Amino acid sequence: MPPVLKKRSEFLAVQRGEKRRGRYFLLEVLAGQREGPARVGITVTRKQGNAVERNRMRRRLRAAVRGISEELQPGSDYVIVARRDVLDAPFDALQAELSRRITSRPRQ
Repeated sequence: MPPVLKKRSEFLAVQRGEKRRGRYFLLEVLAGQREGPARVGITVTRKQGNAVERNRMRRRLRAAVRGISEELQPGSDYVIVARRDVLDAPFDALQAELSRRITSRPRQ
């Protein structure tokens, strides 16, 4: 697992970056703003379910990120904002969607 975003200020900084909407989550990307490895943060709001469901969403997303961590761009920060569909999605589909969103290039 890549290094993790922990501070609120780090999450807010990534909000200024690009937003890539997906079926299972929203991916916010702040590309190449610093030196070092890519960092990842995961957010699940209360309206997505109770604590057990939110923690299960976080665990599934962390596992998906571990599987595609080599695709993350060094020096970039990523925030994954989960949607409730993460709970029911097949893991392969979840990982494929994450990979597709991470490797997509910004529209010109």
